[in-house]
Amino acid sequence: MIDCEVYQPWDKDLQAIRDKAHSLVREYNRTADKDVLRDLFQSEPENLYIEAPFYCDYGCNIELGKNVYMNFNCTILDCAKVKIGDNTFLGPNVQLYTPCHPIDAKRRIEFIEWAEPITIGKNCWLGGGVIVLPNVTIGDNCVIGAGSVVTKSIPANSVAVGNPCKVIKTLDN
Repeated sequence: MIDCEVYQPWDKDLQAIRDKAHSLVREYNRTADKDVLRDLFQSEPENLYIEAPFYCDYGCNIELGKNVYMNFNCTILDCAKVKIGDNTFLGPNVQLYTPCHPIDAKRRIEFIEWAEPITIGKNCWLGGGVIVLPNVTIGDNCVIGAGSVVTKSIPANSVAVGNPCKVIKTLDN
């Protein structure tokens, strides 16, 4: 799965990992206990702040930098690696999706999928309701406008908006 190969999402080992993550997420959403996040992410990111509710598939595939802030209702489907850089802020209802599904219905109903990573650089701000699709990299210092659907990578130092998301301005360093 992590290597972007086809996998069966209902595999019993994957299901067990997902069940544990979902249990930890429910506990965090109920208590806001930061120790739960350490267990979920299997690391202790410095100055991490996540507004509940928060949702993810596995947790262990999410790599967080320092000073990351996620507003209410952030959803990360981390079937592949999701990296979020230092000082990055995610607005409410941001969704990061790594899983991919076959376009062909015959293959899709076989319940197979694959996943591709998402990387968000340092010092980024993703506005409310942003959706980031698989195999996207957002460079350092980017601002992604609220409601944007990021289907392709965005270069560093950009302001990008829309559906599909496009660069509208380059920022000075």
